[in-house]
Amino acid sequence: MQWQDTGFVLAARRHGESSLIVELLTRERGRYAGLVRGGQSPKTRAILQPGNEVAAVWRGRLDEHLGTIGCELLRAHAARLLDDPDRLAGLTSAVALVGAALPEREPHADVFVSFARLIESLDSGIDWCAQYVKWEQDLLSALGFGLDLSRCAMSGSVADLAYVSPRTGRAVSQTAGLAYHDKLLCLPEFLWRDTPADAAQIVLGMTLTGHFLAHHVFAPQGRTLPPARIRLADRMRQAAADDRVSG
Repeated sequence: MQWQDTGFVLAARRHGESSLIVELLTRERGRYAGLVRGGQSPKTRAILQPGNEVAAVWRGRLDEHLGTIGCELLRAHAARLLDDPDRLAGLTSAVALVGAALPEREPHADVFVSFARLIESLDSGIDWCAQYVKWEQDLLSALGFGLDLSRCAMSGSVADLAYVSPRTGRAVSQTAGLAYHDKLLCLPEFLWRDTPADAAQIVLGMTLTGHFLAHHVFAPQGRTLPPARIRLADRMRQAAADDRVSG
């Protein structure tokens, strides 16, 4: 059996003396792994850096086999981020989340498209922190845990939204949620209105999406958020603290 597809490298780990097992997020087949023979050569390792976009050819005797994958580099995204630790941390977090959250060999074209948009944002460096938080929101939706930030769950109001129920993921307005504010999650304005996001708003966004990823995606599997995601959130909290000091 054989297929061809476009994919982003999620991870590559050593296998034997010279090979690698590479894991891709493919356009048509979702998260897919395969053996890359001779993958530990410097040239091939450079191709198989997390975040790089590749043209992949998978071959195997049976569909359920691990199979082998040949990868041709299309775009070397990872190399563009090596000199920017923050954006590199964003990429590392994103590939870790996809690798841990998506079931293997299940098509998720929506995740592929949103991941590609995130990569473009990381490449450009423009507003990438806000785009990263929105990408996590998209990932939750693709996994069946979408947040409803369109209107207040209690009053139906579409204005003055300020909180999110940690149980239902529905928005709550400032007025309706005031009496319960200590039990609700803060909703940063940039997630429901087209407004700029400062460092403090980014932290609120990361706390919000992190709660639902932790409790609705990973906890049911007996797992926690990937360490790379925790490190990224720590970096963003430190950036917000630095902003407060400098301001």
